[in-house]
Amino acid sequence: MSFMPIGIFDSGVGGTSIWKEIHKLLPYESTIYLADSKNAPYGEKSEQEIIDLSSKNTEYLLKQDCKLIVVACNTATTNAISYLRNTYDVPFIGIEPAIKPAAIKSQSKTIGILATKGTLSSALFHNTSKNFSDGIKVIEQDGEGLVPLIESGKVSSDETQRLLEKYLAPMVKQGIDYLVLGCTHYPYLIPAIQKILPAHVQIIDSGEAVAKQTKNVLEKAGLLADKTISKHQFYTNANLTVLKEFLVNYDVNINYLDF
Repeated sequence: MSFMPIGIFDSGVGGTSIWKEIHKLLPYESTIYLADSKNAPYGEKSEQEIIDLSSKNTEYLLKQDCKLIVVACNTATTNAISYLRNTYDVPFIGIEPAIKPAAIKSQSKTIGILATKGTLSSALFHNTSKNFSDGIKVIEQDGEGLVPLIESGKVSSDETQRLLEKYLAPMVKQGIDYLVLGCTHYPYLIPAIQKILPAHVQIIDSGEAVAKQTKNVLEKAGLLADKTISKHQFYTNANLTVLKEFLVNYDVNINYLDF
């Protein structure tokens, strides 16, 4: 058993969608979350910049005695997780777009992937896509501009809706029956996305799978927490108000931290 917290980081508020799934499955686990909103979006940065930012976040979390680190960012996972695993002596859980389940379940043999440029251009993404998309038409779309809008608290704005229509309408025309969300910010756009997609198109994100993997790794390592009251500390290096909006109804501490 372990009282040490789980560390989680993202390029901003998007990874809170992952935190919520982890908290739902593992309510007794304490957590420390870093929202690196000052440097969002990671998807526009070079691979080396993403590795440097991910290392900075990891080193802070390790100083807080985190027993496991969840890289709650698709771009950081696809560009930096190999480096992190080779450099730091702690288990890492990463997040990749859920291409495999979409490809297996697709009836139309056409799936859409909405992700950041940094994820779509990474070697890890290309390998995953190649391995699981045999006989499947994969339509990739860079969601440029969406992360800054979400980071600004404009999830329901007309501007966000227009961008989504621009990105998703061509996919719908080409007959997708699954849309894979390849960025942890994007689950917050699901209500807006559902206004655009036909009812039969399924939306897949990775939150639940990441929570299950986190539990499996902790269980195997004997690091699951006792049934005690958990504590949750959130830090952001940007706008506190936006982070608070995504965590309404949760008993958490939210503070500014210059990291």
